[in-house]
Amino acid sequence: MRGFHFSRFNPNEDGKSRFDQLLDLFTQLLTYTSGDAGEAMQWLNELNNQYELTNDEYGMGDFIDELKEKGYITDDNQKGDIKITPKTEQGIRKKSLEEIFGKLKKTRKGDHHSFKPGQGDELNPETRQFRFGDMLEQIDFTESIRNAQINHGIDSFSMQEDDLSIRETDFKAQTSTVLMIDISHSMILYGEDRITPAKKVAMALSELIQTKYPKDTLDIVVFGNDAWPIEVKDLPYLQVGPYHTNTVAGLELAMDILRRRKNPNKQIFMITDGKPTCLKIGKRYYKNSFGLDRKVVNRCMNLAAQCKKLKVPITTFMIATDPYLQKFVQEFTETNNGKAFFASLDRLGAFIFRDFENGKRKTVF
Repeated sequence: MRGFHFSRFNPNEDGKSRFDQLLDLFTQLLTYTSGDAGEAMQWLNELNNQYELTNDEYGMGDFIDELKEKGYITDDNQKGDIKITPKTEQGIRKKSLEEIFGKLKKTRKGDHHSFKPGQGDELNPETRQFRFGDMLEQIDFTESIRNAQINHGIDSFSMQEDDLSIRETDFKAQTSTVLMIDISHSMILYGEDRITPAKKVAMALSELIQTKYPKDTLDIVVFGNDAWPIEVKDLPYLQVGPYHTNTVAGLELAMDILRRRKNPNKQIFMITDGKPTCLKIGKRYYKNSFGLDRKVVNRCMNLAAQCKKLKVPITTFMIATDPYLQKFVQEFTETNNGKAFFASLDRLGAFIFRDFENGKRKTVF
């Protein structure tokens, strides 16, 4: 007699090996420890003691040995500890991409579709009749000869303007993006970790661009009292400092980077949780953390207007709900003619992904 056999549900039986299960946890912990492999391993041991992640057949020592054998960690001889490798750094970015954006398959290079067909870089299967101003290289001669044979017959073959068919091509718009990340001290204040979601979004966005849009460029700028660029490989190690928020320095650096980019489409994404509180005037830092300072705000507005003239939209992702800060962001956005999202931490990635994808659909003339 046929029937069904039921067994007790085991959450660990998801098709993954014990190593892969522990690797997923280890990768997540590395994001919270800013790439500190030793601290992440200590946390993993605590979780193992509490939830029995390993057993007599496969212990934590076996996991560490396998991490070394597969090139995920290596010994740090200077500190007498362990450190992660570039392979793990890429793994963290991929994990962030899957977590935030879902699993995306790699497509051909420059895969940003625009709305308007024309002279571009990918053939469109559709054809249309020749119009004045079309380029010679756009003519589909096979289809045009076929039209001439149908219209005039084979015996008295001739080709006229009405016989010509145009094979259209679609543009693949390229985009240069600068992602600005606020690393001021408030990103970890008030009992809320805001820097980790920001890092995850940055890692996911960088992995998305490298795998799906390799012709695009992504530059990452962090800003506190000052602003400086960081490499994608540095993202897992990013930490908040005892800084104020020099939004002006971040915008100036982002604009300087975009001036050197040749792509026609340029944009700035800014993740911040608070108001601009700092300026650098010569060698002196002008700071005011008590409310919106007119001197600082005016400089921000001037830069927003400059970006508008340069056709560089700024999309602000504000991780704050204070009414006076929302009003500032609204005025800043109107000055730039950009966009603003008041994003919760758990929805930050979804907001940025949707806006990034929509921003790719531009026509290149």
